[in-house]
Amino acid sequence: MGNEDTFSALMLGVKFDFRQIYEALLVAVDTNQPRVVKRLLDRLDQEKGNKMDVRSFSMAIFDHSIDDSQFAPGVTPLTLACQKDLYDIVTMLTKKGHAIPLPHSISCTCLECRNGRQYDLLKFSLSRINTYRGMASRAYLSITTEDAMLSAFRLSRELRKLSKKEPEFKPQYLALEELCQEFAVEMLAMCRNQSEVTTVLNICDDDNEDELDEQTFEEGIPTLSRLRLAVNYNQKLFVSHPICQQVLSSIWCGNIPGWRGSKTVWKLTVSLGIFFTMPLLCMIYWVAPKSKIGKTLKIPVIKFLLHSASYLWFIIALLAESIFMELYRDEFASRQQNILYNSLHMIWVVGFFWSECKNVWAEGLRGYIVDWSNILDMIVLSMYLASFSLRVLIMAIGHFVCQDQNLVEKCAYFTQTVRDEWWQEDPQLISEILFAVTSMLSFTRLAYILPAHESLGTLQISIGIMIDDMMRFMFLLMIIGTAFLCGLNNIYVPYAASPHLGRFNETFSFLFWTMFGASNQGYVDMPDFVLAQFVGRVLYGVFTLVIVIILLNMLIAMITNSFQKIEDDADVEWKFARSKLYLSYFREGSTIPVPFNLVPSPKAFVFFFLCNRGFFCCCNRKKIPDYPPIASMSNSTMNNSGEAGMDRVSYRLQVVKALVQRYIEAARREFGEATRKDVGNRITELNKGVGRLHSDMKTFYQNLQNSKSFGSKGDGGNFLGKYIKGAKNNFKNFDKNEAMGNSPDVYESICTS
Repeated sequence: MGNEDTFSALMLGVKFDFRQIYEALLVAVDTNQPRVVKRLLDRLDQEKGNKMDVRSFSMAIFDHSIDDSQFAPGVTPLTLACQKDLYDIVTMLTKKGHAIPLPHSISCTCLECRNGRQYDLLKFSLSRINTYRGMASRAYLSITTEDAMLSAFRLSRELRKLSKKEPEFKPQYLALEELCQEFAVEMLAMCRNQSEVTTVLNICDDDNEDELDEQTFEEGIPTLSRLRLAVNYNQKLFVSHPICQQVLSSIWCGNIPGWRGSKTVWKLTVSLGIFFTMPLLCMIYWVAPKSKIGKTLKIPVIKFLLHSASYLWFIIALLAESIFMELYRDEFASRQQNILYNSLHMIWVVGFFWSECKNVWAEGLRGYIVDWSNILDMIVLSMYLASFSLRVLIMAIGHFVCQDQNLVEKCAYFTQTVRDEWWQEDPQLISEILFAVTSMLSFTRLAYILPAHESLGTLQISIGIMIDDMMRFMFLLMIIGTAFLCGLNNIYVPYAASPHLGRFNETFSFLFWTMFGASNQGYVDMPDFVLAQFVGRVLYGVFTLVIVIILLNMLIAMITNSFQKIEDDADVEWKFARSKLYLSYFREGSTIPVPFNLVPSPKAFVFFFLCNRGFFCCCNRKKIPDYPPIASMSNSTMNNSGEAGMDRVSYRLQVVKALVQRYIEAARREFGEATRKDVGNRITELNKGVGRLHSDMKTFYQNLQNSKSFGSKGDGGNFLGKYIKGAKNNFKNFDKNEAMGNSPDVYESICTS
């Protein structure tokens, strides 16, 4: 197809089959020949009529006649052009009506999917892969979508899900998912000023755009809707980009001068000051939220320090209660304990519970339960409330039972019995166990503030990944440990020689401490029963070999590997975790920390009255007029505000289109530079070849002159004949060697022949 005249003659004089034109179109796209593609598309229009059946390209999966094609199943001209990022050809094909249909779900049971799987499962899967390769290409996302960045986010999430549903093609899907993330990052890098960055990061994809804009204006903090969406879609490369991090850091520090560049000592001093003056600061904000101090407390970093100080006071309260229980052990071990002595922490618990309820109201139930830390918080708070409720229940039962003369025994049990005589399911015992567990979990919640620091945040992420490895390892350990537990226990059950084996709980304890080398090996000995002793020793030795030597070392290797992966991407992982922490403090409200949030502020009363003023002031309800409104300044202002909203939407669309246009132009320049560089390399190689040919011809001419001077004429002819014959043979096989991937030095071969 390199000769235009020959190609035109073939197109006019020869009648080709539809599949032949289709194959030629694929070759033209593969070799990047836009003019040939245009003519072939026109020919396809003639073959198919006024309207081309684009869907017939995707039906090739059911056709045996194209199995000898050089292109993979499911490759259409548009997907091939998209995979090669040929923007001109992609634009041409989309204008002709070509499109990439979205593949059905992997579990789809429609007729087309069932027939595709039954006909050829491999071809069906490869067709899906090639379709997603076209959809994930930069050219397709840039040209065919209105919001390329949002489309990249959604496609990235879908590809990540497919990698889990189809583990056979997991590397391919993850590679495409990474390509989508890189495209979104490259689109963000096209921003040239802060206005464009703010517009891109605040683009909404819902119908409440005007309400979000009004909320942003009133609060003074951008909603960062697109950035929040990137966090929800796990777009780590996008969130950790310097542009996003700069925006987050500027909002985080607010108008506090010098916070970002200040030393650690000064930051610690400010933190300690907030820690000790937290009640006073909360009182000032409660009285005057619009004052200078009140506005300062609404800055995200100060809000974070306030909440951290409150949680530290909660931890101190737990420690104080534990020490107080140890000092008054006898009183707390009996029924006579005062419930108020160890219930100081319940003030914080109720405040935390109210705060979580407000978070559920703000984020929605679905958005709230997505974060596993929220689920952990609710579990801990529920256990605290259950523990306190059981203690209240004990006091209530003791009070009401003792008033009945017929329940003297129960009254004595709930008021006078010692701990040794309590039931195993006694409410007070359960309450103490719940309190002990929740106290431990409360300390682990301090890890929430670690991402604010780079080193501690990276360490916290590594620990989280290691815990995930531990959970998978524990499943394997449970299977192997249960097998040895049953085997050893069944051997020693008929014998009473070993007091530490023969019962499940004692055998489990023995094997558990064996993993740490803290058990006595003599427990497996039974001198009176040699065969049982031999089998028991063998099983115990195999258990030690498998668990202690193999599995524990495998766990160490898994943890080391996970830690190394985090270290390789430490900057991206830490910035992503820190961004989630920052965004959680950007929302309006929740300025006053726990437990001061339980006290209703004057602002809360004002908001409550404004929201319910229709109920309190029935006489002031505005009636809806049944006549057209009279034109006034207020009406014109409302119209102008509506036009301003439309202008904001159009401006956002203009920014998105400008970013896409810049990206396409940059890609074309890069492609042009690569093409020019490739042509330059080819010209350089050609010049070298011509220089070698000139040198060889000069050498040949000198040899020919020497042969004429010192040899006969026949000898010169023989020499020339051998040279021409060697050159002919080498050039004859040149195309064949080039097709096979070999590039022999033709001129050197001619000279040596």
